[in-house]
Amino acid sequence: MRVRVYVDGFNLYYRALKRTPYKWLNVYELARDMLDPADTIDMVRYFTARVSPRAGNADAPRHQQMYLNALCTLPEIDIHYGRFLPKAKWRPIVHPGWEPPVMVQVHDTEEKGSDVNLAVHMLHDALTDKYDAALLMSQDTDLCEPMRMVQEAGKILGLVCLDGRQPNNRLKKHASFVRHVTPARLLAAQFPDTIIGKKGQEITRPNEWA
Repeated sequence: MRVRVYVDGFNLYYRALKRTPYKWLNVYELARDMLDPADTIDMVRYFTARVSPRAGNADAPRHQQMYLNALCTLPEIDIHYGRFLPKAKWRPIVHPGWEPPVMVQVHDTEEKGSDVNLAVHMLHDALTDKYDAALLMSQDTDLCEPMRMVQEAGKILGLVCLDGRQPNNRLKKHASFVRHVTPARLLAAQFPDTIIGKKGQEITRPNEWA
């Protein structure tokens, strides 16, 4: 089968990678491990947004750029950018005995655009017959309707469960099959510690990710 892969980068990171040593992930190889050897992946669409420095993680933008540079060495990869909006918000402290509730100002972030971009590309590719099967790496329930429409268009849709749990029933309802990310699969799909970029430069795994 002709397969296209659709990766929600932030969903993948927070559900499968954040507190692991597997962040240096070759998403093409991970997808390859989820499919039949006879299947052909012609494109991996990766949806993300550029992060900003945050308290306790000033190196986040540099680490992300190193990872995006690594992804760009894959001929199948196509990166799509949304927006990452840091902001300060006032939130109440959870304490049932405090009236009125005590408010504190906290750092908050909001990623905009990736889920919409993913849905549009996955559905457009289905309607223009770019694939026989889509492999979706996301557990965002906002994608239930585009998943339903992809199947309505006569395409197979595989759902990759990222966090080791059973998928939400609403997502599972619209999936032709389900695959699960495991630590063993993540370990097997790591880039080499150092790879060569398109311009001949060395791209090295961040030390903090080892």
